[in-house]
Amino acid sequence: MTAEPEKTLQDLFKLATTVGNRRYHRLTQKDFADYRAFDYWRYINGDSECGTTEESRAWVRDNSEHHCPVCGAKFSPHHGRSIDHKLPRAQYPWLALDFRNLWVICHPCNQEKGERHWYEYEHYIFTRYPNRYQDIVFARPRHLLKLLRQV
Repeated sequence: MTAEPEKTLQDLFKLATTVGNRRYHRLTQKDFADYRAFDYWRYINGDSECGTTEESRAWVRDNSEHHCPVCGAKFSPHHGRSIDHKLPRAQYPWLALDFRNLWVICHPCNQEKGERHWYEYEHYIFTRYPNRYQDIVFARPRHLLKLLRQV
């Protein structure tokens, strides 16, 4: 019996897209409930214009250092940190409230990342900011990608 060759990151994201497209079209009621739960956990009354909840602020404080893991800039005291989905919830809504998919980065880095999925983001960082690439590789959502290998 021969071992299956290790999938590359690009292979995993092709698989993620395939699985995501199949899963996205068969979202369950629980998926929708979890998606809405993120909004209510993150935003007061589910309204992004009302600011973040104390529960999500506490999670940010407990799950971040003093500097952005992407650019290394020190977080500013007001509105310096943001919660980002490593695998965007627009593409992976069932992972909206999976805390393994969340990380804390600065607002400018969050805006720059946008809706890129992780492979696109790594490629973007590698080509534009090669000195930051190892930090991005360190933050790769390996545990979520390993789940895709079982599909």
